Amino acid sequence: MTSENHGTVKGELVLAMSPSCPSSKGQSLLPSTSRPIHELPDELIQAGWSKCWSKRENRPYYFNRFTNQSLWEMPALGQHDIISDPLGLNAASASGEGAGDPNLGNGQRKRRLSEETPQGTHNSFKRPKVETTPVTPMTPTVPISPSTPGVKPWSYSTDDKQAQAPVTALGPALAPYRPTVVYWDLDVPTNAVIRERAPADHLPPHPEIELQRAQLTSKLRQHYHELCHQREGIEPPRESFNRWLLERKVLDKGSDPLLPSECNPIISPSMFREVMNDIPIRNATPDSRKVVKWNVEDTINWLRKDHSASKEDYMDRLEHLRKQCGPHVAAVAKDSVEGICTKIYHISTDYVRRILQTHQALLKDCNITDGAEAPEVQDRLVYCYPVRLAVPSPPQPRVELHFENDIACLRFKGEMVKINRNYFNKLELLYRFSCIDDSRFEKFLSRVWCLIKRYQVMFGSGINEGMGLQGALPVPVFEALHKQFGVSFECFASPLNCYFKQFCSAFPDIDGFFGSRGPFLNFCPASGSFEANPPFCEELMDAMVTHFEELLECSNEPLSFIIFIPEWRNPPTLALNRMEASPFRRHQMTIPAFEHEYRSGSQHICKREEMYYKAVHGTAVIFLQNAAGFAKWEPNPERLQELQTAYHVSGRTLSSPGPSSTPNANTVGDKDPKTGQEVASMDTPANPDNASPKEKTSQETTAI
Repeated sequence: MTSENHGTVKGELVLAMSPSCPSSKGQSLLPSTSRPIHELPDELIQAGWSKCWSKRENRPYYFNRFTNQSLWEMPALGQHDIISDPLGLNAASASGEGAGDPNLGNGQRKRRLSEETPQGTHNSFKRPKVETTPVTPMTPTVPISPSTPGVKPWSYSTDDKQAQAPVTALGPALAPYRPTVVYWDLDVPTNAVIRERAPADHLPPHPEIELQRAQLTSKLRQHYHELCHQREGIEPPRESFNRWLLERKVLDKGSDPLLPSECNPIISPSMFREVMNDIPIRNATPDSRKVVKWNVEDTINWLRKDHSASKEDYMDRLEHLRKQCGPHVAAVAKDSVEGICTKIYHISTDYVRRILQTHQALLKDCNITDGAEAPEVQDRLVYCYPVRLAVPSPPQPRVELHFENDIACLRFKGEMVKINRNYFNKLELLYRFSCIDDSRFEKFLSRVWCLIKRYQVMFGSGINEGMGLQGALPVPVFEALHKQFGVSFECFASPLNCYFKQFCSAFPDIDGFFGSRGPFLNFCPASGSFEANPPFCEELMDAMVTHFEELLECSNEPLSFIIFIPEWRNPPTLALNRMEASPFRRHQMTIPAFEHEYRSGSQHICKREEMYYKAVHGTAVIFLQNAAGFAKWEPNPERLQELQTAYHVSGRTLSSPGPSSTPNANTVGDKDPKTGQEVASMDTPANPDNASPKEKTSQETTAI
């Protein structure tokens, strides 16, 4: 009977697979995996297991190409990985025969047939029994990480290299990727101190929800496009929808991280202003047309007669024309444009309600409640740390990853997002530093997909759309800011364009897993040195100045903000005027247009030669500091000279500089005898500790 059973099993195995081991005596006996058996579960195949034939023992065995481990019995699903968990501390309880056998486990070896055949039944052969544990398809049982198995990440600090354990990957081993250019320094520690805060009540991200949000936001953009066409006969002003999102989030108190739903007033000043500026004169009444026509003809006649007019004369004439004609155009289009703004806001509110319902239903299906009480926190000062969510994250669906040359492609339900492989590695490092609920990287790919999709939807799908709203300072400037002024924190950044690993960003629910400290308007540091390069939205910049002055007024610890904003003078922005008149202003300098660069807002996907672009407007650099911050990080001539030099280091081959902006009439500067460039001079009181911030303020403006 035993012989018949043995022959039957052997016959089935021969039909299932053909042995491919070499027959010559001198050839290697390494297992052949050229014809894997498809009866293995997908989880085992992805973990590197394959079923092979032992010609010596005349029976099948199982071989792992990642760990070179071989077993007679089929590996149990959920078995721990010997690389990431060599002691088996996180392993699931063993099941099936041999669970308590000391010969099995981490040091499990392939045994000879004679070792497992009981005496008296030498010819008996039984098919091994394997009790598989149920596996949820949405949650992998083996840790997923894009890192190469056993290869240390290339940019860890010394301490992190010792603390981090290598992680294995599901799939073939990839060659280690070594970036040629790095646009960040994640080893810089923070000097930003905050009061300890409770976990945020944002709902955790999920690809299903993010996909729905992306689809509804695209519909909202389409509605805006159609309303502008139908009511005013114009194309929507370029990127006005993006600026509407930024401006609304300054006021919004709703639940959605992207779309506004609770704003007062509901009519957006930003959208109203931009649409009104694009309204053609043909929509005006006949009387209004006559007034506009007369003013335009008068201006043209003046241009023909006066050939010696200065730039100021031209600007005055244009301002006069705007005052004379503007009310006539606004009187006709005001109600219609307000209707566009109101309609878009109400549609957005409805979309937010639908997204929230879907999100809550998903959490309910996973037995997760979003009304949990936040833990108590102590009233103490701590170094800033990433945003933590109070609501636990639900299981994440599978996101596919593959590489096309230097591009990482992530796909979920047919929706693909792409990111440069260099930046993909950066996100992995930020995730290791910041995420505390996914040490095995099981949710990493789904969160990366959500992150890229969120920013892709926010800035639109047009060519170079949103690039300016996500631009960043050049790397040499960041290095100079850190070295000379102790800057270690960015007030406006994202995981994609940040230079430091500590930063504030727009979306705390998803960015927090990659190091974000949340939106800056909700971030209240007690001390530290900060860089601020906000998106060029006037309402956001004005709210930023208000927040700066409140923080500087309340803190006695060293606090410094170095702000980079466009020098718009015609007309000047409210934020620029307020900072120039602020009692905390210590110094200001202007960087002329076309003589400095920004890093592209699409740097995570663009080509290397497109990484930098020249600024078409001047940039004002303003130092706002309290007394302690001024004493510690004073913008003296030596430090300012280093900052100037950093701006002269280009990220690409610069062409001949364009025309510089006209210097202000009250610009004062001292010539450096070596370089011939203007450097700042600081008028510091004899006793800076006893002087008021206003007395310490330098009244000079330096042009580079």
